[in-house]
Amino acid sequence: MNSILLFAGTTEGREIAEALRDQPVHLFVSVATEYGETLIAPADNITVLHGRKNAEEIEALLKETQAQLLIDATHPYAQEVTKTLKAAAERTGTEYLRVLRASENADGCVFVNDTDAAIHYLNGTQGNVLLTVGSKELRRYTAVKDYETRLFARILPVKESTDAAFALGFSGKNLICMQGPFSQELNEATIKAIDAAILVTKDTGASGGFAEKIKAAKACGATPVVIRRPDEERGISEAECLSILSERYGIRRNKQITVIGIGMDGERTLTADAVHACRQADLLVGAKRVTEALSRFQKPVEIAIASKEIEAILRRTNAARIVVAMSGDTGFFSGAKKLLPLIADLRPTVLPGISSVSYFAAKLGVPYHDAALLSAHGRTVNLPAKVRKNARAFVLVGGEHGVRDQLDLLCENGLGGLQIAVGTDLGSENEAIERGTAETLAGRDFSPLAIVCIENPEAERAVVTHGRADGDFLRTEVPMTKSEVRTVTLSKLRLTKQAICWDVGAGTGSVSIEMAEASEDGQIYAIERNADACALIEQNKRHLGVPNVTAVAGTAPEALSDLPAPTHVFIGGSGGNLKEIMEAALKKNPAVRIVINTVTAETFAEATAAMKALRLINEEIVEMNVSRSRKVGAYHMMTAQNPVYIISGEGDGEHA
Repeated sequence: MNSILLFAGTTEGREIAEALRDQPVHLFVSVATEYGETLIAPADNITVLHGRKNAEEIEALLKETQAQLLIDATHPYAQEVTKTLKAAAERTGTEYLRVLRASENADGCVFVNDTDAAIHYLNGTQGNVLLTVGSKELRRYTAVKDYETRLFARILPVKESTDAAFALGFSGKNLICMQGPFSQELNEATIKAIDAAILVTKDTGASGGFAEKIKAAKACGATPVVIRRPDEERGISEAECLSILSERYGIRRNKQITVIGIGMDGERTLTADAVHACRQADLLVGAKRVTEALSRFQKPVEIAIASKEIEAILRRTNAARIVVAMSGDTGFFSGAKKLLPLIADLRPTVLPGISSVSYFAAKLGVPYHDAALLSAHGRTVNLPAKVRKNARAFVLVGGEHGVRDQLDLLCENGLGGLQIAVGTDLGSENEAIERGTAETLAGRDFSPLAIVCIENPEAERAVVTHGRADGDFLRTEVPMTKSEVRTVTLSKLRLTKQAICWDVGAGTGSVSIEMAEASEDGQIYAIERNADACALIEQNKRHLGVPNVTAVAGTAPEALSDLPAPTHVFIGGSGGNLKEIMEAALKKNPAVRIVINTVTAETFAEATAAMKALRLINEEIVEMNVSRSRKVGAYHMMTAQNPVYIISGEGDGEHA
């Protein structure tokens, strides 16, 4: 079996060891400390050795292990160790690979060439200093004036490091013992706790949390002092190293796919888990705007938006650790919904992000646990219906005129007086929040990336059952189905939330309106041949603020040909074409549910014959007799209404 000797003093080294677990190679891993040994999980093909080694010991180890390859994954600043390893490889004729993490750009920092230059800079300044350079360098920093009180050293919580720090005079609050990785927030908290004016670090790359340290220092007004990497250092990335090992030794790497939500901008709102996933990734996949927000990790990128495109990339790529980045939160109107079923066999890990709703609610100082969470971004939403039933609603909006369109919709449906808050470009430097009513904000254009919060204090009094009073509707001489009959008819329809309904012979539109209120995410088509009735339907639609009703002028069944397939059909007037109307509905949806109302024996006979001929199932016939009171002097007398037959049934799903 081929042997490899790996010097693993970094995250990259540990990850290479993990990738070689149970692979057809014998891996010898050398770490400096017992603590480092605990970070390498055991395996049958992995032998871990600890302890610092000089040149002779390294040469002896190469010969003893009969290693064909030496991988140097020590720290980017471990110059002497790297020189020793490279020399030992040359003397023993062993192939040598240097693994280096990518350097990162950092504007606005003080760059110095080495530790001596950093010490010289510190001696020319004042204020507390957070040292994040490791325990090995602490002895040299004792040359800084008043170092015992001025310097605060953050080191690993291991005995070897703490003993050395204590011996040098670092103790108490001036010694911070913690294991990374450190988020920007944790770095900020540390800087504030010690009132640091300066942060000293090395360019430790993405996996070393370099960006998080620099951003934290700038956010706290501390000066970042960065010790440059040695100019002569050359090497390959961890991904390139693993690719070489894969081709040479036939190593099969299991793909680790992580789907993350990046929050608002991929900067301040990226969670620590998502940061870690991005640091470890060999490839980032996502929309251009999203991957650009993660550019600080300096990873290879593939641009894709559609779920099928992303799936194809995940299946063809040779990358082992892939991050699929989604804007906002993976569980809130995210592309993850369509993607995850496609890649279920790849067993992805999903890391949620901070949604725009939770962020915006926090900015407004309001809860959102009982709010309606909606999206009008690339989809249609019946906003008036949702707002009437909910005291608070959050709506994601997209497009150049997205916010304006939604505010206009509220105003058109009698909701212009509601209080509105519009948040745009949340989480970015262009973030803005504006408040007003729908009417005062209407007509304005907002940034396409927006979310709207709508408050409706009257929502708790909203009626949730069907059964509007007849007086709610605008009336003319056009016939109208009375409230008691409408109530039973709607019950027999068994409407669903997203129902597509035909109301044939719609009259005033009373049944259509109540259908629309019950099926608030559906669409109702009110078919009426009388032009005055069509106009009245439109008036009632605006009067009662029900936007999901469309008046269709024409005679059925001809007027039905261009309509979408119905899930439910109500026939209140057929013009002598009852069977043909039912056939048209069944042709488009063989499982459609049909309810017919009639007051005449002739139509009753026609309806029952048609139901039998068209093989409707679950048929039911109800004769409804309603009497209403009228006042006669001091008394109330009951007056009978016309009896109504309510006939219902549905297609069997097979016969059109």
